[in-house]
Amino acid sequence: MDSRIMKAFQKEITCPLCMKYFVDPVTLACGHSFCRPCVYLGWHDLPDHVICSECKQMVQKRNFKTNICMKKLAAIVRKTSLWQFLSSEEHMCGAHKEMKKIFCEEDKNFLCFLCSKSQEHEAHKHWPIEIAAEEHRVRKLYPRIREFQQEEAIRVEYGKMPATYYEEEKHHLERLQKESKDIFEQLKESKTRMAHMTEMLRGIYEEVKEICHRSDVELLQVTTDTWGCRISMYIQPVNPELSAGPITGLIDRLNSFRVDITLCHEKVYSHIFLYGELRSVNVACSAQGSSLIIPTSECFLAWGTHTFSTGRYYWEVEVGDSWNWALGVCNDDWKNNRNYKINEVEGLFLLGCVKEGSQCTLFTTSPLALQYVPRPIGLIGVFLDYEGRTVSFINVAQSSLIHSILFCSFSPLVNAVFCCSHI
Repeated sequence: MDSRIMKAFQKEITCPLCMKYFVDPVTLACGHSFCRPCVYLGWHDLPDHVICSECKQMVQKRNFKTNICMKKLAAIVRKTSLWQFLSSEEHMCGAHKEMKKIFCEEDKNFLCFLCSKSQEHEAHKHWPIEIAAEEHRVRKLYPRIREFQQEEAIRVEYGKMPATYYEEEKHHLERLQKESKDIFEQLKESKTRMAHMTEMLRGIYEEVKEICHRSDVELLQVTTDTWGCRISMYIQPVNPELSAGPITGLIDRLNSFRVDITLCHEKVYSHIFLYGELRSVNVACSAQGSSLIIPTSECFLAWGTHTFSTGRYYWEVEVGDSWNWALGVCNDDWKNNRNYKINEVEGLFLLGCVKEGSQCTLFTTSPLALQYVPRPIGLIGVFLDYEGRTVSFINVAQSSLIHSILFCSFSPLVNAVFCCSHI
């Protein structure tokens, strides 16, 4: 291809904001395209109407749809550039004269296929370079996007309300910001206390060593109650839970989209669906090397008989004061594959609750994440906005938003889904 044509083509698939090839491109009403992360993160603190940086037109903020054609073109060019780089002489493996197409997660090095199978690297985790690059890109953006999604979920709900509710929106956002700062300060104080406790335990250890060498009479006269008192001074657990304020008129508005869901069900004699995947978040958050033993249980899995392909729908599920459940929406192809594993790339958009000891924990999927809000009791509402690519979960008793999963990758058909398990 002529170099001038190639440069012109590359310019068309380059985001004007980040000056990189498009990542999930969206096209505004004015016709100009940008990376979705650039649009949402760049407009995060701006009003509902913003000015396009290219044509200076006023554009309304909304849930933009991905420009599929532009996304495919950018992916082709990105992959072509990658393969040109991989096939260059300086990127060839000196030992085997093959392209280094594999990324070693442990050593952070590029390897050829034969090197990846060598004794030195065989036990390491490997990825094709293009997949590793995409994972790294998502990992960099994810913390900021997660923060944005929490606030954007509230903004989306209030955007449908009269102007009189904007003060309530402002109050909720300010409260969330204050609570998050307070929790952060508590965690910092807890970290300091734990450091002091470590030093204190070293001192107690030295005391115990000295006591062990005393005579029997002296040993019986030792008072050890003060050790427990000293330790209890430092053990002050931090609860990272955020409050969920009521949203005026939320349930009344959602009831206008209410549908009745009829379930078809089957029993899955395995704990893998709910526990094996959903509880993996808890394992990841605990110390390395810790084990989690989950007893086998009977799992009840059900989904709606009706499929959705367009529109907005709302239904409610009664969970009472129970735990070990998951509910929400699944892509029809996930239901048909009979794999029954919670995996974000397979089209599951769920809110789940599991119990570890005396502690109940809330989760959401796509991506799999902990939710630090009070556990809902009684009715939970599920709101599906197919065109908006959103699934929202509502605490009906509190008239509050638990969480919204944004930018859902729906298949042409989706179903309501529910799972519960008893040990």
